[in-house]
Amino acid sequence: MKARSLLRPIFSRCYSSRLPQRPPYRAPDPLTSDPNVLHQPLPEGDLTFIHRPPPTAPTPFSYTTSPSSPLLQDTPSPLAFATLPPTMRQIKEFPRMSDEDVARLRALRAEDPVKWTRGALAKEFGCSPTFVMHVAALKSADKKRAVRARDAEHEEVRSKWGEKKSMVREIRKKRREYW
Repeated sequence: MKARSLLRPIFSRCYSSRLPQRPPYRAPDPLTSDPNVLHQPLPEGDLTFIHRPPPTAPTPFSYTTSPSSPLLQDTPSPLAFATLPPTMRQIKEFPRMSDEDVARLRALRAEDPVKWTRGALAKEFGCSPTFVMHVAALKSADKKRAVRARDAEHEEVRSKWGEKKSMVREIRKKRREYW
């Protein structure tokens, strides 16, 4: 019997099956370890009200310290603009137009919309082209006529294009259809 046990191979490990590892870090509960947290038991039973102040220092624009939004205040504080970067471009301030000037602007636009375009009227009256567009909009018939004239001008320019440029443009049109 003893001789037979020597012949059998012994299946046992002589090394560790895995490397020893540090147990995962278990952070302490911030609601119990933070000294700033206020615990207040509620009278209903086992419920507890927990108040934790914000982690950042309060600012004059904080909604928690100032209940109304800084955007809704009558006069913005100088601190609001002190932190902003400078503007990228100058914002044009246009003077307010009188009713007579607006009536004259509309009359010129209705009289000859080809000559008195938005840009021309804006230069003439010292206002923005967007203001002209809102105050003295073109009639739909005049708009269609202007679009047709613009398209005819563009088509004339396109007719002078070479074969390669035309082909590339058609390929782009076709590609856009499949988007």
